[in-house]
Amino acid sequence: MHLKGAVALVTGGSEGIGHAIAGAFVHEGCKVTITGRREDVLRAVAPRLGAEWVAADAGVEADAVRTVKSVVERHGRLDILVNNAGFGIFKPLVDTTLEEMESIYRTNVFGPFLMAREAARQFIAQGSGDMINIASTSALKGSAGRTAYGSSKFALRGMTECWREELRKHNVRVMLVNPSEVMTQFAAKAGAPRGESDKKLRPKEIADAIVGALKIDSRGFVPEFSVFATNPF
Repeated sequence: MHLKGAVALVTGGSEGIGHAIAGAFVHEGCKVTITGRREDVLRAVAPRLGAEWVAADAGVEADAVRTVKSVVERHGRLDILVNNAGFGIFKPLVDTTLEEMESIYRTNVFGPFLMAREAARQFIAQGSGDMINIASTSALKGSAGRTAYGSSKFALRGMTECWREELRKHNVRVMLVNPSEVMTQFAAKAGAPRGESDKKLRPKEIADAIVGALKIDSRGFVPEFSVFATNPF
């Protein structure tokens, strides 16, 4: 697809991978809206990116409906949805609470579902669209301490496969991206801080890969891809 002039919506776009994706889209000439829960952060970040913003929690149905509706009302269409908002909790099974599981699923599973549903309604109506779901290499293989986070990404991967099969007949491309470890604040917020390393991935690598996948002519698409650091050690 041609990215110049495309209308894009990036959830969790105020920092980390989402921020890099939004910036890359702006650079390509897209009309970008970012979302996040903190209005003060969005007010500061969006103008620097050259993006618009909507303060919203993707895991709240009313917020998801309002967000997509506002973008469509402003621009007349929606071409790209990036389901990026998410967080992690890394704890042993025996220490993981139901409340923690529910909070992870509210953002990492129900959030993408709600945003995808609203975007899909617009995509079907206009006969085109691109949906990018940001999962993780944790969606490919379970690992100790990741009951909540890992299973949420497995769920996102499963939903992506369902949506891909359902929406292809409407000329909608649904893609899953599995980043390996990326140098952001994600791990520290999840309770597993990591040391900085120039050898590990940066958000830019994920954004560049997504831009490349989107630029493929719309008669074809990349259903799923993973991005690993070449030599992280």
